[in-house]
Amino acid sequence: MFKDVMLKGTFKSMHHTHSFEEENDFTIMNDVFEFESPLGFLGKIAEVLFLKKYMTNFLVKKNQNLKEVAESNQWKTLLNENLD
Repeated sequence: MFKDVMLKGTFKSMHHTHSFEEENDFTIMNDVFEFESPLGFLGKIAEVLFLKKYMTNFLVKKNQNLKEVAESNQWKTLLNENLD
């Protein structure tokens, strides 16, 4: 498990926890994403109107890309690029 915590940025607060478990010879990744918008009441309205949906779609796309890389040989290329 590892956790991303926003120290400074757009949101009032943001915590993103990644955990992994093995199930039937597969690795299951779980994401818990918690955030609080700035601007008090106006931020809460933005959360309800569009931010929750936007952030959910963002995480789904990110995780689809991660899955594609992890299940192919792409991860080897990326790892080698970062080691050079």
